[in-house]
Formats: sequence, C-alpha cells, structure tokens
Amino acid sequence: MKPFLFLGTRAEDAAADNEYDAVLACSGLDERDVRRHRLEAAGLGPVDLGDWSGIVLGGGPFNFSDPEDTKSAVQRRVEVELRDLAERVLAADFPFLGACYGVGVLGGLRGGLVDRTYGEPISATRITLNDAGAADPLLGVLPREFDAFLGHKEAVTRLPAGAVVLASSAACPVQAFRMGANVYATQFHPELDVEGICLRIDTYRDHGYFEPGEADGLQAMARRSVVDEPPRLLAAFAERYRRP
Repeated sequence: MKPFLFLGTRAEDAAADNEYDAVLACSGLDERDVRRHRLEAAGLGPVDLGDWSGIVLGGGPFNFSDPEDTKSAVQRRVEVELRDLAERVLAADFPFLGACYGVGVLGGLRGGLVDRTYGEPISATRITLNDAGAADPLLGVLPREFDAFLGHKEAVTRLPAGAVVLASSAACPVQAFRMGANVYATQFHPELDVEGICLRIDTYRDHGYFEPGEADGLQAMARRSVVDEPPRLLAAFAERYRRP
C-alpha cells in the first residue's frame, strides 16, 4: 500500500515520539506504512499527493491565533507550509485528518475564523456527534457520545465556507468538521491515552495551558478518566483511505 504521511510540530523529542507511536498504535499501521516528517525541524519540501494514501497532522504548541509579534520564524514557516498544503488538499479533496492543530490550519481558510473564544482546559471532555457526524463515514464509527482528552487555546468561531460541523462539546461548538468529502479536523485528540496526556502535561506545564502547580491534579484527573473510543477514528481513517 502507499504509505500515509504524518506531520508533527512538537520540538520536544519525548512528546513527538509518543505522538507518532500513538498514531501507529491507534491506526493499526506500522512504521513502513506511516512516514513521519517533523515540521519544526525541517521544511516540508515538495509533497506529491499521489505518493500517499492520506495525511495525518498532529497537534503541537503552535497556534494560528498567536499574536504575530510572538511567533518564531519556525512557526511562521510552518504556518505557510501547512496552509499551502491545506489548499492543495482541499482542491484535490485528498484524505486528511488534522488533530487539534488541524483546526487551526483548516479553520481559517475560506472565510473561517479561528480565535480564543472557545478554548478548553486540559480535560477528559464529553464529545457529542450531531446527525451529520453520526452519518459521516469516518466520524460515524464513534458512538453518539464519548469522552476524549483535549486542551486547546484556540478553536473555530466561524466555520469555513462549505464546512460541515460533525461534533461539539458543552464549551466548544466545533469539535470536528469536514470539508469536501475527505478532509477532516478534530479539536479533540483521537490518539491520546492516559500516559500520553500525562506526558504532555509534564512537557507543556510552562506553555500557558494551565498553572504549573496544577499539573499533578490534571494527571490525577487523567488517570481517573475512561477514554477508550477516540482511537477508533484513526483506525477508521487508515482502513478507509489506504491505497495499493
């Protein structure tokens, strides 16, 4: 089969490797089937969509809604590369699944707006599929309600033209959306398990997602949580879009 392309933006090796390993585990694919490129370390370069079964974009500490004067040169480069890639993906309706940072990449296109209105703290949050989500060939593998790990500063306030909302939570009206037939973004993290989110709490305790003194309490919350449905989304993406 043609491999999938996984794009990451995490500069911290432990968090970056854990995210990639989680994508492999949740999708049921192995390393020969998922090629990783760390955008924070090197430019993306040419991407021939015909070489791939699909593209998965992970999360990370970058936010499109960060004030421009606070963005590093690396962040600005990554944003340009991902926006250019997203436009090509949308034009081809090419299989794409962006977790968390994917909302920032896609949500600001075609008249959409991503800002800080609907940020959510790190938590295990109840996600609800609407009728479109339940009928969707990808999101529909999930139950109508399920818990997922998340934590984000920005979210979609105004959807891009033509985008379809698929899921929401009590505090964030757009937890997942689709553009075209094959381009998806989720605000929640389908790859995260308890150990993964505890590692990210350690890694990003000084990045403004929470007060550093709250880290132990957040990890305790994660260990009490039952989050077992979201990985089915990655498995379904791999099964639906793998190509010979």
